[in-house]
Amino acid sequence: MKKYFLASFLLFSTGLVFSDGHSNAEKEVIAKVKTYWVARNSADWSSVVAMSSSTGVLNTNSDGSFHKPKTIQTVEDWKNQNVGGTGVVNVHAPEAYELNDDTVFVRYYAEGVVPDGNGGIKPYRTRVTSVWINEKNSWVIKTMHFSSAAYGGTHQTVASDFED
Repeated sequence: MKKYFLASFLLFSTGLVFSDGHSNAEKEVIAKVKTYWVARNSADWSSVVAMSSSTGVLNTNSDGSFHKPKTIQTVEDWKNQNVGGTGVVNVHAPEAYELNDDTVFVRYYAEGVVPDGNGGIKPYRTRVTSVWINEKNSWVIKTMHFSSAAYGGTHQTVASDFED
């Protein structure tokens, strides 16, 4: 009888735990990051704007320019910034860290090809750090910081970068 009790005790007290190490919020935000880039690649600016905070987004581009002022993004802004096309950018090695119930910090590499401004394409590789917040029960971008990685291929400064 003691053997059955001991075996039962061990079975129920040392069960295996299966986990990938991410909270539900972290998993949701990583999925949103990928969805965001699918939207950008396909010029679905309505979806891009919907995934941006309604109170404004803080951005820093990878071209070495100054931090951008907080902006409330619009579909028209995105159309104006991407006249030469969108390119194809993919997310690699995303990591997410839940800071609190409504804030997730994410970092990843964005790699692919983008228009070179002369009708061709050029390689693009950058490190991205971003903060996503839970706004009206949806994860949205509050900040994005892009910094050049490896061989360059950074954002090419355009006139609209300097407009308020």
